[in-house]
Amino acid sequence: MASERSDFTFPGSRASRAEQGLTRWLTRYSVDVLRVSLGSIFLAFGALKFVPGLSPAEPLVVETLEILTLGLVPEGVGIIVVASLETTIGVLLVTGRWLRVAMVLMVAALAGILSPLVLLPEVMFQSLPGSPTLAGQYVLKDIVLAAAALVIGARAFGARMVVAETHRGRAKEDPFS
Repeated sequence: MASERSDFTFPGSRASRAEQGLTRWLTRYSVDVLRVSLGSIFLAFGALKFVPGLSPAEPLVVETLEILTLGLVPEGVGIIVVASLETTIGVLLVTGRWLRVAMVLMVAALAGILSPLVLLPEVMFQSLPGSPTLAGQYVLKDIVLAAAALVIGARAFGARMVVAETHRGRAKEDPFS
């Protein structure tokens, strides 16, 4: 198979050692980099919502909240709740504190963030089926945020990434299968 490491490097070679070092670094730090990146996004986007008219997502948030709360929550209160939720998630992710709490909050936030796909299809998609509007693209990219949250959640709840043991440059077993 062309993607096997042994096809590109020789065991014990400088390239093989560099690859092993990179693999160890990625194993140790990649989830933390992902966590801080995701937290920064939530923190920044949440902070924008505290200032009326500053967030380009505000009209979509208002319309979605109107549907989800059956109009019972005033617009201003709803935006503050969403802003508070997103900034709290952001702070928890960036600091690495109370990650399990952050993951629970993230489930609620992502449910709300992705709900316009179901609740507002006329806003999310143009008349051509499968052709998202700018608002639709904004929401669809959040699927990647949800996937990142899954990885961070796995770590928060105890999963660990490990480097496969090697024998002559080949993995003895694939820890991901």
